[in-house]
Amino acid sequence: MSLVKSLSVGNGDTFYIRHNSDNFTIIDCCLDDDQKEAIVDEIKEASADKGVTRFISTHPDQDHIMGLEYLAEQLELTNFYSVANKATKENPTTSFERYCQLRDSDTAYHVYKGCKRRWMNKSDDDRGSAGINILWPDRSNEAYKAALQDAEDGVAFNNMSLVAQYSIENGATFMWIGDLHTEFMEEIFDAIDLDKTTVVFAPHHGRDSGKIPNSWLKKLDPQIIIIGEAPSRHLNYYTGYKIITQNEAGDITMDCVGDKVHIYVSNPDYERDDVLDDEGMSDYPNYVGSITVETEYTLDG
Repeated sequence: MSLVKSLSVGNGDTFYIRHNSDNFTIIDCCLDDDQKEAIVDEIKEASADKGVTRFISTHPDQDHIMGLEYLAEQLELTNFYSVANKATKENPTTSFERYCQLRDSDTAYHVYKGCKRRWMNKSDDDRGSAGINILWPDRSNEAYKAALQDAEDGVAFNNMSLVAQYSIENGATFMWIGDLHTEFMEEIFDAIDLDKTTVVFAPHHGRDSGKIPNSWLKKLDPQIIIIGEAPSRHLNYYTGYKIITQNEAGDITMDCVGDKVHIYVSNPDYERDDVLDDEGMSDYPNYVGSITVETEYTLDG
């Protein structure tokens, strides 16, 4: 069994994956003082029996790294993954300073399209793969080089985001796109390899400015799109696709068992609709329905 959780942290991102293998992955963090202790305690408990815990940073906007210094201290975090970059900020926060320290450390791993890394996507005799593949960046791409320069100049950080896909053997796939803008996604379409994905987390917290372009959606053919907690007036609701909005659902827990994804939310008043199948599950509170994976995948044992 694998579990993917999207935590309700307001206008920001915090995810974790409890893998089938001896791996635990955190993707981004947005931890304010009111909730950071509870969230980190949950992460500690969920990862306690895993041999490897890694943190993947999609990009260093504050709403994706807030509280990183607390998380890193509490978890004694050493496995830090990010794109190679020289991002700067005129008025750096404590979280950004910690990001830079981790990014520039000897133990950091700088990801790129197609990279192979022991236990991220390579197994050995000690431990199975986590099933995570990096689809972007292509470090030779001129648009990406320009995005890196913007980050180095302290101008903008969204389009330096990585794209990561998590695949479960004979089960679901999940995709994270950071905060890529629509125009940038259109520009790099021919340079990124996309295929059918079960669950896609909408970039830029679901904002219209990060709307996944139709060219991508045709390739991804997502069974469900998770829309983040940007203000509702800025959201794109992806007409024609099954969606769950985190503004309404709160925490979203996706329990992956075989070819099923059973979905639970933290808001007990969430109004379940017909986008999900009712399989009568009760392993966690507030079950709202399930999806059956349409294609088999073979990366994470």
